Amino acid sequence: MPLRMMRSICAGALVAVALFSAGGAGAQTAVLYGLLDASGSYFKPVGTDDHLLHLTNGNMQTSFIGVRGSEDLGGGLRAVYRLESFLRVDVGAAGRDVGDGFWAREASAGLSGSFGTTVIGRTPTPLWLALTSFNPFGESFGFSPTVRQYFGGSLPGSSMLGDTRWNNSVWYTNNPRDPLRVVLSFNADETTPNHSNGHNLGLSVSYITGPFAATLVGETIRNSSQPLPPGFDRQIVLHGGATYDFQFVRVYGQAGRFKTDATDDTRATSYQLGLAVPFGNSLIMAAYGHHHVSTPSQATTNRITSIGYDYFLSKSTDIYVAASYEKLSFVSSGNSFAGGVRVKF
Repeated sequence: MPLRMMRSICAGALVAVALFSAGGAGAQTAVLYGLLDASGSYFKPVGTDDHLLHLTNGNMQTSFIGVRGSEDLGGGLRAVYRLESFLRVDVGAAGRDVGDGFWAREASAGLSGSFGTTVIGRTPTPLWLALTSFNPFGESFGFSPTVRQYFGGSLPGSSMLGDTRWNNSVWYTNNPRDPLRVVLSFNADETTPNHSNGHNLGLSVSYITGPFAATLVGETIRNSSQPLPPGFDRQIVLHGGATYDFQFVRVYGQAGRFKTDATDDTRATSYQLGLAVPFGNSLIMAAYGHHHVSTPSQATTNRITSIGYDYFLSKSTDIYVAASYEKLSFVSSGNSFAGGVRVKF
């Protein structure tokens, strides 16, 4: 970029900041919030004889801290922003692991109004939002069968390529009060020269009214910040979910199909059934997930059964215990147990 052009841009930015500071902007709000989840756990991975006892983070929900805010621009239009960082409470570090960026959970800015909300940055994928909303264990990487099977990374049976969030994305949703909810996300490929991998695209349509809700999600994945398999071209995902609240019990169902085009093509089918039973200040959760993956050389099936008990000490603090049993084709079974505390602020 020519030096003269750079100076002009910087000067324009300084003028904008000066006008903003002079009071030209409307009322602003900013909120600091987050969640801390810490637990003690026992874990035996499938296919091994190892037994792990340790203090850990995020068994029921990944810890994070965030700040969000908005500015009233008049006429029903608002500027909005959100910054969220994952946390590892057990070691006092940012990120889910050492490879995460600081604002890896979300970093976005945009506009909101009667048309809905449109933001640009790093945002959650439509599949991730649907997957965790139609699930008795929410976003639990410790005990939600579908979350572990779709996004478990190194966990056996995982088929999703890419993260639960997309970098360099444009994200849109309509008015949250509408019974028909739409989430659209487009990710620009900036991982390869000349955008040779291609862009990601995701769309979810959800119907939410009274005790019933249902969703249908489709995604095409062409690039990822994570390693891709040899000869990778694209991954196509179709997923559906539904839930109904009978007051004494809420039931959940999900099903999905994957198709990964690479040197070794992969096909996968998945479903999960679950329920949540409230009583008093407590909640009992149970789920069963079945995930079948086939490649040209092998077919494997992963099955996870989980049960949990959650007791709410207040609106912002709860304690929980949960256990799961996991079975993978051709290897020994695994199991896990955890008890922890979760604090929201």
